[in-house]
Formats: sequence, C-alpha cells, structure tokens
Amino acid sequence: MDYLALAKPELTLLSVLTSLGGAYLAPSDSIPYGAMVHTLIGTLLVGAGAGALNQYIERNSDALMRRTESRPLPSRRIQPRDALLFGIVVSVLGVLQLGLLTHPLAGSLAAVTLASYLFLYTPLKRVTPFATVVGGFPGALPPAIGWAAVAGELSVGAWSLFFILFFWQMPHFLSLAWMYRKDYARAGYKTLTVVDPTGQVAARQILIYNLALIPAAFVPTLLRILGPLYALGALILSLGFLSQAIRLYRERTNVNARKLFYGSLVYLSLLVGLMILDRTL
Repeated sequence: MDYLALAKPELTLLSVLTSLGGAYLAPSDSIPYGAMVHTLIGTLLVGAGAGALNQYIERNSDALMRRTESRPLPSRRIQPRDALLFGIVVSVLGVLQLGLLTHPLAGSLAAVTLASYLFLYTPLKRVTPFATVVGGFPGALPPAIGWAAVAGELSVGAWSLFFILFFWQMPHFLSLAWMYRKDYARAGYKTLTVVDPTGQVAARQILIYNLALIPAAFVPTLLRILGPLYALGALILSLGFLSQAIRLYRERTNVNARKLFYGSLVYLSLLVGLMILDRTL
C-alpha cells in the first residue's frame, strides 16, 4: 500500500483515463484493443514512476505540509533509495512498453512528459507561479500519447484533446492551491495563491481558463472526430463547470474551491466517457 501511495494513484489514473480516450479516438480501421492494452500499461507505469520520483524529489517539502506529511517518504515508511529505484524502474518500463509495443512516437512523448514534469515543473514550483502553466504541458500530453500509440502521428485531432486537458488543468490545480495555500506557503512553493493570498488573481485565472475550455471542448466536433451527442453533452458539462468557477470568483471560500476541485474531476470523467460513447455509437 505504501508503494501504491508512492505512485500517486489519483493522478496516475487520470492520466491513464485520458490516454485511453486519446487511443480510442485516434483514426483506426477497427477498435485497437492491443494498442489500448499496451497504452494502459505503459501510461500506468510512467505515471506511477513520475509520482514516485516527484515524491522523492519533494520529500523534505512534503514533510512540512499537513496534506502530504503522512506520505511514505516523509513518514519514513519507505527509504528514499528504495523510492528512487522504484521510480526509475517503473518509468523506464513504461516508456519501453509504449515505445516498443505501440509506436516510438508514443514512447518519446512519454519520455518528454516524464522529463518535463520532473525537471521543469517540479523545481519551478519554488521559483515562480508560472510553474503551473509549465506543468500544464506534461499534464496534457497523455491523450496525445494514446493517439500516437494508435495512429503513429499527431494530427490536429490529437492537439485538440491536448488543449482540452490543458485548459481543464488550470481550474483543477488552482482550486486545490487555494484550499491548501497555507501548506504551500509553509513548504516554500510560489503558487499563485501564495504570491497573491487574496486569491483574486487565481480566481480570475480559473474563470478565464474555464471560458477558454468551452470552445476547446467543441473542437473535436468541428473536426468531425465526434458528433452532436458529444457536443451537446460537452456544452452542458462546460456550462456547469463554468458556473462553479463563477461562484468561486464571486466568493473565494474553501467550500467553493472544494466544490470546483471535485467538480473538475466529475467534468473530465464524464467528458471522456461522452467521447467514448459518441465514438462507439
């Protein structure tokens, strides 16, 4: 169970979900079951490795935050050397799984995702609030990995999925950053909610990214990748998500931030489900 916690299962499963969505939507003569199985395993391993290595790098900071102080490394249930070895091994296995058993482009994108998450986003969190935007790029690559695993290339359809996930991530993370702003400040992270403790700038950016997400969610329909069923569902979901962002913008409370955070999880899960349903029908 400690190694499972080290793999950050919540984030990893989101990555797996969106990568499978990308694989299912990629152009193919038939349902690519084999590629999807390898995509599932590969992204699961890469996500687990990224989570473990991130916790290895941030183990001292995690010990300063109430939200993370009980993780396996700060609580010393797992030794740093073991966590480092675990993270390296499963990351390499995941990249090889994707690169050798699906398509080299998928493996390369997984390697870029891993490297940018660990060596750009992770250290930048202590330097600038812009780190959130930088972290949005590796966070939005899983559907492109799935697409590349099946199609062997990145067409405009793959990038449309990338931008949906990119715009979604900002409200998702910033709402979390507002809830745990004191924790982030204690650990020395320069999140937007620490630099601007009023939360006004973060709430404004959440609203802007939510507004950008609405047209982005329609692009797969405009490209004729998906149909009217998805478009209608995406509109309803996006307006519901936007209403939560407006509520937080008007009243910056932890309750509203928590509703937005969990609402973001519901939004993404249902949106990917709609994509799969529309494509199947």
